Amino acid sequence: MKLVWLGVVALQCVLAQSVYADVENPDPWESVNRITHGFNDGIDRAVLKPVAKAYKNVVPGGVRQTIGRFFSNLDEFGNVANNLLQGKAKYAMGSAGRLMINTTVGLGGLLDPATDMGLLAHPEDFSQTFRVWGVPNGPYLVIPFLGPSTVTDAASLPLDSVVGPLRDYHPVRHRNTLRGVDLVDGRASVLGAESVVFGDRYIFFRDAYLQRQNYLAKDGQVVDEFDDF
Repeated sequence: MKLVWLGVVALQCVLAQSVYADVENPDPWESVNRITHGFNDGIDRAVLKPVAKAYKNVVPGGVRQTIGRFFSNLDEFGNVANNLLQGKAKYAMGSAGRLMINTTVGLGGLLDPATDMGLLAHPEDFSQTFRVWGVPNGPYLVIPFLGPSTVTDAASLPLDSVVGPLRDYHPVRHRNTLRGVDLVDGRASVLGAESVVFGDRYIFFRDAYLQRQNYLAKDGQVVDEFDDF
């Protein structure tokens, strides 16, 4: 419950800060963000990336895929909630169906029979829900240890954290172990993507993040600006 109240307070910050967000300059805090980005990048290079590489080298690809499916199944709780909040009843029902089938027939999400049955994933989070409700992005923000975000995305994190069964899983050390595995597995999945990074790393990651968030907010509906020509 405390996290929910933190989310409410953070959302109030969103509304206040978004008033001052310059559409032509989504990154008014660049000087501070660059410092945080450098800190995060250093932690990643020193700790997370080596661990992710070791994980990828030691754990077989099939096992990593199974682990990824397990955590994706837990995400379905949030997908159901946010699709409902966005008025996407059909997608909410589909997410609920995926959750039920993969949790039972799929052995707790280790398998993905729902996809084989034609029930595709429709991932949504509170950040996207806020945008559907008309809340603007707010300024770009790099969060220590967490990485790229915006004020709106940061406000959604406490709400995302209270959805799903993992928050009630005890003992705490086991819950934290699962979260650590999820973090390392996610980092390992993008190791290959680093080959496309070029130029100013800060600018690259910032622009890539904002473009992806815009893409997700529009449910992948990309408008061709040259349609009228």
